[in-house]
Amino acid sequence: MDDIRGTAIGSAPVPLSVLDLVTVGAGRTASDALRTSVEISGLAERRGFHRHWVAEHHSMPGVASSSPAVILAHLAAHTERIRLGSGGVMLPNHAPLVIAEQFGTLEALAPGRVDLGLGRAPGTDGATAAALRRTDRLNEGADDFPQQLAELTRFLDDDFPDGHPYARIHAVPGPVQGPSSRPPIWLLGSSGFSARLAGVLGLPFAFAHHFSAQNTVPALDLYRESFRPSAALAAPYALIGVSALATDDEAEARRQVLTGALAMLRLRTGRPGLIPTPEEAAAYEFSPVEREFVDSWLLNVIHGTPDAVRAGLDDLQKRTGADELMITANAHGGDVRLRSYELIADAYDVPAEVVPS
Repeated sequence: MDDIRGTAIGSAPVPLSVLDLVTVGAGRTASDALRTSVEISGLAERRGFHRHWVAEHHSMPGVASSSPAVILAHLAAHTERIRLGSGGVMLPNHAPLVIAEQFGTLEALAPGRVDLGLGRAPGTDGATAAALRRTDRLNEGADDFPQQLAELTRFLDDDFPDGHPYARIHAVPGPVQGPSSRPPIWLLGSSGFSARLAGVLGLPFAFAHHFSAQNTVPALDLYRESFRPSAALAAPYALIGVSALATDDEAEARRQVLTGALAMLRLRTGRPGLIPTPEEAAAYEFSPVEREFVDSWLLNVIHGTPDAVRAGLDDLQKRTGADELMITANAHGGDVRLRSYELIADAYDVPAEVVPS
């Protein structure tokens, strides 16, 4: 196994991984959410999931993942084998040198287990992005993404050419301290821009199917058509983020996923908050327009019994040709999310504890 391509577990068609949004439910705290993340990483490692990624979000009460590098350091201290990474760090929000230092530190803490997934969106609203970047010229950051990526890569490899203004600057921990590995870079996207760039650069690509399902196949096609072999990859490798929740019966699955749908509705209409309880979601009186949004949203959330979720994941993999499925389980309670990953592993005939090869 290399540091990008995983191994399918049990009878799964491709490797399975975890995308953790570190969600905070009503009546719960950020500490509760972070403890759940530790539990999920341990479960995922034990059941043979390939990687556990966390995403960068800001100014959203329902998530506690504003600082991926900090969370990943904590998860690294509680795991031994599973790959850990960002899904992703929003590059325009940060100086490339800062990211190189953070992920060089993570690589030193967990050698050979760290992924650096990068996105070009702000991971928040425009006002918060302006506060993060200390500028209101937000389009400039997105447009400069290829240049920022090139600079970050130079810092990670410590190979600025002679005469470059940064030639004497070293990201530490890093190569200047001696032979060392560095995290593989992934590009993340929900449209064609990053798909094409990942292909041209020969990098692995992660597509956000869980919130941009209509663009999945076109983006993956564009990535594969654009792909040029590189030192990182000889052939394309694409994973997709998938929203999926398994419970012991179908009605309970619908009850649980409605909490995430209501949270997304509130976010999209400028009313972000904690993830509502199942009782709150069930009692909410949706307007016709809101009901249309929720029904449309839930069409792309694979949910139901373990067998139904397995069938949905298998079908999605066949339709997209994804090389890996990264599952995010959105629900109010951490216990529900944990149980879902257990049930999905069971559905794919994974042993109770996967012994590393």
